Amino acid sequence: MSHVIAAVSTGNQVSAIGIIRLSGDGCAEIADRVLTLYNKKSLTELPDRKMTLGQLHDCQGRMIDQCMVVYSRGPHSYSGEDTVEF
Repeated sequence: MSHVIAAVSTGNQVSAIGIIRLSGDGCAEIADRVLTLYNKKSLTELPDRKMTLGQLHDCQGRMIDQCMVVYSRGPHSYSGEDTVEF
């Protein structure tokens, strides 16, 4: 079992779009805590590697921003682990 790690996945230049990646066992369940998909499903219910629209929320439930999210199940991801990218 691996630990879940989260990291900014884009460079340090100014940009309108940024990517945050979570990787490791249980990353989809962690992402579901701060994410509401517009189709009302959880990430684990989605097909592998399908981009979906949702909203990110803070710990008090306030919307931070809209986002696209993709869940890649291991071993079919780049790292071989489960990954979630916002």
